[in-house]
Amino acid sequence: MISILTPAFNEAANLPRLYDRVVETMRRVGGDWEWVIVDDHSRDETFAVIEALALRDARVRGFRLARNSGSHVAITCGLHQVEGDAAVMMAADLQDPPETLDVMVARWRQGAQVVWATRRAQPGDRPHQGFAALYYWVMRRLVGMKEMPARGADFFLVDRVVLDAFRRFPERNVSVLALITWLGFRQEYVEYDKQPRTAGQSGWTVSRKVKLVVDSITSFSDFPIRVCTYIGVTLLAIAIVLLIGSIALLPQLGGGVLFLLFLIVGLAGLQMVALGVVGEYVWRALEESRRRPAYLIEAVAGHREPAKLP
Repeated sequence: MISILTPAFNEAANLPRLYDRVVETMRRVGGDWEWVIVDDHSRDETFAVIEALALRDARVRGFRLARNSGSHVAITCGLHQVEGDAAVMMAADLQDPPETLDVMVARWRQGAQVVWATRRAQPGDRPHQGFAALYYWVMRRLVGMKEMPARGADFFLVDRVVLDAFRRFPERNVSVLALITWLGFRQEYVEYDKQPRTAGQSGWTVSRKVKLVVDSITSFSDFPIRVCTYIGVTLLAIAIVLLIGSIALLPQLGGGVLFLLFLIVGLAGLQMVALGVVGEYVWRALEESRRRPAYLIEAVAGHREPAKLP
């Protein structure tokens, strides 16, 4: 059975159209399937639409989160609830064409355990494209995840063995896509053209983009700490030179005080930056130690009970 997972935030207008295309696509793909939709506490009629679809088709199940928690938490919730031999994460805004499932499922049936749908084209504004390009460059070059697609991939299929492995990680502040890349297994890629959004507006705000970058880097790399160490060593070397220079020039120019002030301010700034970076790691350790649930389910649509977490 193929499980299709869709996180949704204010997508009441798109879900019925997406349902029709999913049904048509899965008719060609063949086999049993289910559609799990996670409503990230939408402000519109998204969950009412999910309930109507679940009454119309027993293969549709829905979960509404008790608070708006972001797409990665919604994806995590869905990956904990799907029951298929493979699961496909597909956006609700029709930017990820369901017809791409033909090739993705075929690759899975041939033995791939993770199939990434990578973008040939990316519609949208230039700032969004620039941020995405920078994010994937950082992940590939600085964090060290060279397997991550250079143009990005948030449309993917994972095998049951990968799902079981993913469920063993209780982390809250983490990028789902980065974690699946880090897990390993047999990963393959197919290309597709990302489509323009058909209705509504994206909930992917600047603050959530920044949080994704911070979570992705601090969850998988100590690169920021190492950068602070390198900068600290460099500044200490410069400080020694400045100190020697200020002592040597003090009798002639009277400029030693300025050099010392520069030294003090520079070192204080370095300490604050280093403290902030280390604080990010300490805060995440505190978050993990609290063991708060990553999500709470407010309501359920469909006939089956939600899965219990291991």
